Amino acid sequence: MRNARYALALNALLTAAGASAQVITPPAGQAPPPATPAPPPATPTATKPVPYGPGMKVNLSPDGSKYLRFLLWSQIYARYNENNTGTLRAPNKPKESQVEFGIRRSRLVILAQLNPRFLVYTHLGINNQNGVSGGVNPTTDGKKPQFFIHEAVTEYKVNKYLNLGAGLHYYNGISRLSSASTTSMLAMDFPLTNFPTIDALDQFARYIGVFAKGRIGKFDYRLSVSDPFLTNLPTNANYVAGGVQTGNPLGLGTTDAGVNTGTNIAQYNPQNTSHVYQGYFSYNFLEPEANLLPYYQGTYLGTKRVLSVGTGFMYNKDGMYSRPTNSSVVLSSLVPSPTSTTPTDLFTAVPTSKHDIKLLGADVFYDVPLDTASRTALTIYGVYYKFNFGPNYVRYVGPENPGYGAAAIRGNAYPQSGTGNAQYLNAGFLLPQNTLGPKVRLQPYIAYLHSSYEGLRKSNGERAGVNLYDAGVNVLLDGHNAKVTLNYRARPDFSDQAPIPSGALINNVKYRPEITLQTQVFL
Repeated sequence: MRNARYALALNALLTAAGASAQVITPPAGQAPPPATPAPPPATPTATKPVPYGPGMKVNLSPDGSKYLRFLLWSQIYARYNENNTGTLRAPNKPKESQVEFGIRRSRLVILAQLNPRFLVYTHLGINNQNGVSGGVNPTTDGKKPQFFIHEAVTEYKVNKYLNLGAGLHYYNGISRLSSASTTSMLAMDFPLTNFPTIDALDQFARYIGVFAKGRIGKFDYRLSVSDPFLTNLPTNANYVAGGVQTGNPLGLGTTDAGVNTGTNIAQYNPQNTSHVYQGYFSYNFLEPEANLLPYYQGTYLGTKRVLSVGTGFMYNKDGMYSRPTNSSVVLSSLVPSPTSTTPTDLFTAVPTSKHDIKLLGADVFYDVPLDTASRTALTIYGVYYKFNFGPNYVRYVGPENPGYGAAAIRGNAYPQSGTGNAQYLNAGFLLPQNTLGPKVRLQPYIAYLHSSYEGLRKSNGERAGVNLYDAGVNVLLDGHNAKVTLNYRARPDFSDQAPIPSGALINNVKYRPEITLQTQVFL
């Protein structure tokens, strides 16, 4: 009886379930209700740009204390240049002006820190390549520029106040600008007076030696002892028949009727083997600056408050030599090397005077945000140099020179350094952030260089001043990591001069325009 009741109950449950599972047919003539539409897919939002931060960094430990970092940048020129008088653009091809293109810098830094106390980095790259110069033969060929080592450094942290390092380094003295970063410059380029021995005693403003650096409170210091590179002038010590070589004592004179007479104009001493001593000391009144690498920032774009006052020096014993105007040598008394196994040693036969290189500098750097709402900022930098290279020394340099040949005053060259003094000032203002929209920033600037060298004289005996004027604007697409700079320069042309004992007589100085558009990408 009980089993029968169970059977009846189970049958009732199955019947109810079957009824609920049946599809109910709608009444005739009535369509079924439409299905609920699926929601539309969400509109993708643009990814916000991430601040560049440390750049291309590969962490080798979970906390990032061990890492490998890469820094890569290029600065490319498009430039109109009115050349100095007498400039050639090709063999026997005079050129008054031209529009030309060039690579001002293309560099790579590889940095590794595998231990908090040890740092190693290598800096590679090229500079100043254009269609006619900067290549394997830098004054007459623009092809295949030398990809060379700028820096190769190993460094050890002794304690929080002292780091010691060695290698091909950039820990220079004289000024902040002598160890400046090329990626954060305020003006489009340096005045180059900040590198007074570039490619003469050094390798593109770098020396091989040892250095010490550190910070004690708000006081920063760097000191270095290095070997000078042998000068890049010809250095054959033996008289060559029929010619006068620049790099031996006869090159310190002029020849007339077989008699070589001194000019009292100093040049780099080919026999220089004395150490180069350098130092730079600064005091930061506001925020400290990074000092992991040697490169000083040119402008912080309102991200830091800095007021730094500094002073520096460079000293090299017997780095220069000269011959007074009463020094004369009869060339026939010299035995040339092609005709004798015991030729005349010119460094013994031709008396010279040695001169120490003594360079000093003092500077001030001020960089602060002004209005936090509009993110405006002000940058000002000023430096004073006092140079002693020996009597009447003057050197001409043209950055990424568009002139062909070895003439010192070709293309865009101007007096870059010499015995005397120089002052340089630049100032820039970061405009409000919405001047060109929410992302692009504008930073107009001006720069002025004034130099006075004893080897450049007017007809009345006064020194002929060297004045270099720059004005431009940085268009900051992504800070210093992506920017375009438009620069106008008025450059003095010292071509109209006559060599005289103890220097050059400047007859007339014309100012030549340069208009340059530079693009920079720094990753």
